[in-house]
Amino acid sequence: MHFNDLSAETTRVTFWGSHSALEIRSPLPGVLRLRHLPSLGAAAVTLREVPSKQSWSVLEHLERPLSIRREGQGAEQTVVVGTEELSLEVQLALGTWRLRDAGGRELARCDSFAGEVRPDYPVTRFRSRLTLRSPVDEAWLGFGEKVGALDKRGMRFTFWNTDVLPHHPDTDPLYQSIPFSLGLRDGIAWGFFLDESWRMEVDVAAEDPLGVRWESSGPELDAYVFAGPLPSDVVKRYTALTGRAPLPPLWSLGAQQSRWGYENAKDIRAVLHGYRKARLPLDCLYLDIDYMEGYKVWTWDKTRYPDPAGLAREAAEQGVRLVTIVDPGVKAEPGYRVYDEALASDFLVRNDRGSVLLGEVWPKPAVFPDFTRAPVQKWWGKLHKEFLETGISGFWNDMNEPSCFKLLNGNESFSVPGVPSADVGKVEGITLPYDARHGDRRHLEVHNVYALGMAKGTYEGLRELAPERRPFVLTRAGFAGIQRYAAVWTGDNSSYWAHLELSISMLLGLGLSGVSFAGVDVPGFLGRASGEMLVRWTQLGAFYPMLRNHSAKGTPQQEPWCFGEPYLSLTRQWMEHRYRLLPTLYTLMHEASVEGLPVMRPLVMYAPGDTEALRMDDAFLFGRDLLVAPIVRQYRTRRHMYLPEGRWLPFSQLAPSGEILEGRQHTLAEAPLDTVPLWLRAGGAVALTEPALHTTTAQWKQLTWHIHAAPRIDARLYEDAGEGYGAARLTRLVGEWQSGRCVLERATEGELPLARQQETLCVYGLPAPREVRGARQHRFAEGKLTLDVEGDWRRLEILL
Repeated sequence: MHFNDLSAETTRVTFWGSHSALEIRSPLPGVLRLRHLPSLGAAAVTLREVPSKQSWSVLEHLERPLSIRREGQGAEQTVVVGTEELSLEVQLALGTWRLRDAGGRELARCDSFAGEVRPDYPVTRFRSRLTLRSPVDEAWLGFGEKVGALDKRGMRFTFWNTDVLPHHPDTDPLYQSIPFSLGLRDGIAWGFFLDESWRMEVDVAAEDPLGVRWESSGPELDAYVFAGPLPSDVVKRYTALTGRAPLPPLWSLGAQQSRWGYENAKDIRAVLHGYRKARLPLDCLYLDIDYMEGYKVWTWDKTRYPDPAGLAREAAEQGVRLVTIVDPGVKAEPGYRVYDEALASDFLVRNDRGSVLLGEVWPKPAVFPDFTRAPVQKWWGKLHKEFLETGISGFWNDMNEPSCFKLLNGNESFSVPGVPSADVGKVEGITLPYDARHGDRRHLEVHNVYALGMAKGTYEGLRELAPERRPFVLTRAGFAGIQRYAAVWTGDNSSYWAHLELSISMLLGLGLSGVSFAGVDVPGFLGRASGEMLVRWTQLGAFYPMLRNHSAKGTPQQEPWCFGEPYLSLTRQWMEHRYRLLPTLYTLMHEASVEGLPVMRPLVMYAPGDTEALRMDDAFLFGRDLLVAPIVRQYRTRRHMYLPEGRWLPFSQLAPSGEILEGRQHTLAEAPLDTVPLWLRAGGAVALTEPALHTTTAQWKQLTWHIHAAPRIDARLYEDAGEGYGAARLTRLVGEWQSGRCVLERATEGELPLARQQETLCVYGLPAPREVRGARQHRFAEGKLTLDVEGDWRRLEILL
């Protein structure tokens, strides 16, 4: 591969080879777009025209101007294209490039890109490859929903959304495809996103220990590179490009209960009664596929659910919302309104010969709406209207890889009037064939974005139908950008301790890949959980962005009271801790919506040069300041932990539980069954409220700040009604401690009225004060300074 010419415009530089091109743009500060086109036709090269390309993931941005200069002569000539933050050195003779930051440091190097075109029936086949050089000390994080350790170096992955049951700790691919990764070397991070919806694979220095090789089934490799230097900088830039998760309704952050096996309204009422009788918090109950008539979406089985609206009202009276599952497979049944409309409007996926593609999922036969097209998304969104009017609060998109148990043909013992038999091509997994037609595209190209289109149609439909409410959409499958529309859960896991531990690195990978609102089925969808597992997984789940207990038909019931004591009481305790944490969690979700940072963060995010922190992938930070080290092994009552740089206050049970420890050391933490080892970072704070049986408002009437004193203190609190788009308030708490004096100041912005008359501040790490100015009263005992203050306090001065 080599280039023999270039064309330059203010915001675009294109290098041309005999059959290839490399186009460079900059959509955002610290971001370059590099379109590698290895297999251009002769006409495109001659006319100097790069074909237009639709992105499913990237938001529209204004193009930024690029600088360009030439260095060297002849075969050694290099052209440098860039912005203030990044520069790309393109070596013309080799067709390779190097990426440098503003300081001249080499972040990445492309050793080669190439492609093949093979005429074939029914469609031409492509193969495009790109290899990045990767030194042996470079870690690779992200990649979305993938198994393995936090650092994915030495692994291979396929990006092809797949319904797999059961999956194991080494199963790949799974349900989500997010081809975004962070390279980390010598404490400096950079990012790489391959914006290709085609089936793809990546070898992360597995075959070649010095190379990361990407391969796509499409005709090009449309890449974005991101400057750091911190991992958080890369994540912020990636989510600025692909979108950030909207702030969810507060109730969706409360406890959720689900089971494939609640067969009727009586079962739902029994679960509601069980939660309230056991004094367990609950905000959300799911209705799985049994609520439908014959598995037909947007219908109710009137025998099982004779009065859905009445059931929704009963649940709401107890502070609980109902969420219904919605699958993309539509029953092919003439007279069924959804099917008739889709068929009449030509909204369905077709086979290669142009007939409507028939398959089997829960309904048989089933057809599939083509969610890659905007009119289909809009039609689908409007179908939510009757369910919203019934009182349903959220929607759960499942089986949307899309899953298809079987493709049907003329040998089946049924026929649908007006729909011919389906001839199908190659199929990978239980899904649609490569050559299925989505308008003018083939399934091989759009398979990975099918769920993204479904979620987009759902979210935008809900925004239009109920503009005063925030949508709650949960999806199993997705692609880069899915965070704009839906929360994600990691699919059909099992009640294995290995899956409990694996959930941490999976959620960390999703968070680094833009998906901040995510969760895992607790204590496993399949299998048989023990009481100990329920407690330990609920303890971990208390820090998941989304906490849902979910299980499958054929498995034992796993509502918390099913395990007896002491497990019920311990589970209640940690569910109550979840509700105490809601002010902090809600603030972190707001931060995700504004800055793109996840709730669960790897230690290495704030210690990027610390290899010990990199390897601690069975622990995480809840935000920036609370370090969580859950028990992930059976019968363990203590665990090893590495504390990164800083000073750390043991904070198990959300209260001080030991002496302050210096960071950059290993420690052994005690963890009996009622305990999760936690540490609060010096300079940080968490805001806690009182436990409750369900959420009401995010205007916290009772609030306690827990502050670990340091020379600099910084914390935030976001409040609003917990629903809708009305007034809000952001509180910033800052402080300084030096020269025998600690000063804390509170500043607010926003028009939301204050809902509390007083607050409590608990400050740790200070000696006994001589005087406190600005508080109603104070008391000091056992290293804890408690301050009672007015709700609208502004400044506190602690003289030591």
